[in-house]
Amino acid sequence: MIQVYTGNGKGKTTAAIGQVIRAAGNGMKTFFAMFMKDYSYSELKILNRLSDFIEIKQYANDKFVFRKKLPSSSLKEEVKNGLSECINKMKSGKYEIMVLDEVLVSIYFQLLELEDLINLIEQKPEAVELILTGRYCPEEIIDLADLVTEMKEVKHYYNKGVLSRKGFEC
Repeated sequence: MIQVYTGNGKGKTTAAIGQVIRAAGNGMKTFFAMFMKDYSYSELKILNRLSDFIEIKQYANDKFVFRKKLPSSSLKEEVKNGLSECINKMKSGKYEIMVLDEVLVSIYFQLLELEDLINLIEQKPEAVELILTGRYCPEEIIDLADLVTEMKEVKHYYNKGVLSRKGFEC
């Protein structure tokens, strides 16, 4: 199946991690690719303890977003190479689950082309569960997915000036 977690609400990556933890409990192996996230997030600390079941790789960062600039060509190349590596991992037969965290927002920020992700989806082996996360999911991906969950922000403490809290956002 192809699962998509999108929307402007909190919980997309968390939903993917929940799926991966459940799968690890059943002895399944996951390749977890994080796009636009190069920080040492707290979830990495615990997921790395499950390295017999979960392999994690980070591709690129999101610093250009905060600087309000377009991504550099080297950053685009890093993401494109990362997606290529994901295709190889997906087709290796080693993993039952592939998570491409924030891959959807990578399209929005022009790090990837929609066609690049569709190409990956078209190469997905039947036995691999593919989980895609990120805001701004293109309609074409929604059409290809088997499950789509949209996280909708109704209220967020960030709007009250509360920044990232250890154990919750970082």
